Amino acid sequence: MQITKQTVASQIAAYLRHEITRPQLVDWAENAMMEGEFAERETPVLRSVISRLGVADVRAFGLSWEDCEQFLHQLGYAARVDVVAA
Repeated sequence: MQITKQTVASQIAAYLRHEITRPQLVDWAENAMMEGEFAERETPVLRSVISRLGVADVRAFGLSWEDCEQFLHQLGYAARVDVVAA
């Protein structure tokens, strides 16, 4: 599986939209670190972000909104929030 910045940003976005759970995000990150092929020139930032996502289930690390914003920024993306009536 080829992993790019867009792949990782999509996973983070799915988590922020509650389309996947934190455990699902962590599982994806763990599998990506073990089995994924990283886009060569993007490898350092991908390994950094994905390795951090892989430990998001550990209390000492957690995963805050600010963490997700920072990861997206490192990947070349920005988070945007839309508030709408329910």
